[in-house]
Amino acid sequence: MPEGFPDYLNVDYTDGEGESPEDYPSIQHKIEKAIEVTKQGLEEYETPAVMWTGGKDSTLTLYFVKEVAERYDLELPPTVFIDHYQHFDELMDFVEHWADEWDLEVVYARNTDVGEYVEANGLTPGDDIPISELSEHNQHHVRNILEYEEDSFPFLLDTYVGNHLLKTVALNDTLEEYDIDGIISGIRWDEQDARADETFFSPRHDPEIYPPHDRVQPILQFEEADVWEAFWHFVVPETVEEYPDEGYVPQDYDDLPNGLTHEDVPVSPKYFEGFRSLGSEVSTEKAESEPAWLQDLDNTTERAGRAQDKEDLMERLRDLGYM
Repeated sequence: MPEGFPDYLNVDYTDGEGESPEDYPSIQHKIEKAIEVTKQGLEEYETPAVMWTGGKDSTLTLYFVKEVAERYDLELPPTVFIDHYQHFDELMDFVEHWADEWDLEVVYARNTDVGEYVEANGLTPGDDIPISELSEHNQHHVRNILEYEEDSFPFLLDTYVGNHLLKTVALNDTLEEYDIDGIISGIRWDEQDARADETFFSPRHDPEIYPPHDRVQPILQFEEADVWEAFWHFVVPETVEEYPDEGYVPQDYDDLPNGLTHEDVPVSPKYFEGFRSLGSEVSTEKAESEPAWLQDLDNTTERAGRAQDKEDLMERLRDLGYM
C-alpha cells in the first residue's frame, strides 16, 4: 500500500449518500457525474486501477476512464480482470480483443492455488475440492474468515466459498501485489439491494479483511436502461468510426449498421443473444431471446439468470471484499 494512504486523499466519502438514480434525471446528468467522479479518481489516487469484467457496466466505466484520461491528459491506469476459470469463451475473447484494440494493460487476478489443483486433477465445475489440498493462505480464508467447517467445497463460482476464493481472494491478493489504492468499479445502485447504499468514493480500510483501498464508483446513478442508452448513443458512436454519429439501436442479433460485425463494437455478443447479466458459464442463463436492451427492463429482474444462492449471499460476500 502506498505510504500514507489514505491521508494524501481529498475525497468525500459521503458523496452520493442517500441518493438514487432519480437524483440524476437525464442521461446528461448521469454522464456529467460519471466524468466528475472518474476525473477525481484518476487525480487523487496514486496507483488506481479499473475493475473490468467484460460486462456492460464495467465496460461503460472503462469508457469513461479512457475518455477522461485522454481529455485531461491523465495516465490511463491498468485494468484488473478476475479470471475465475468459469467464464464464457466469448467473454474471454471479447476482453482480449478490446484490450488489444484499446491498448490496455490487463492484470489477470487469479487464485492460482485453486486453478492449478483443478487443472492437475481434471476437475469440472461442481466437482469437490478438499480443503486440505488448499494453500495455507486459502485455508485461512475458508476456516478463519468464512468459518466454513466442511471437508470440501464444490468448484462452483456462485457459492459462498467458491465465490470468495475465486473472486474476492483473487482480487484482494492482486490489490496487495500491485499496491492499488483505488479500484474504479462499475457497480450501480439499482442492480442489487446490497449496493443501494454505496457512495461514489467508498472506503475499504480494514486491514483484517482486505488490503486497505477505496472503491471509486462512477456509474452508481445509472439504471440498466441508462447503460444501454449510453452505449448506443455515446460509447459505440464515439469509439466505432463507421457507426452512425446519432447512434443506432440494434433490433436483433444480426442488426448492425454499415456492414459492421460484432467484433467491431465494444458490446459482448452475449447481450445480443439475450443475456442481461454475465456471470459464470455454468450458472448463468439468457433472460429472453431478444437482445438485452430490448427486454422489459422495468418489470423484470436484471440478474434473474444468475444462480440465486450466491445472489442471496451478496451482502455477506461484500463485507469480505466482493464487488
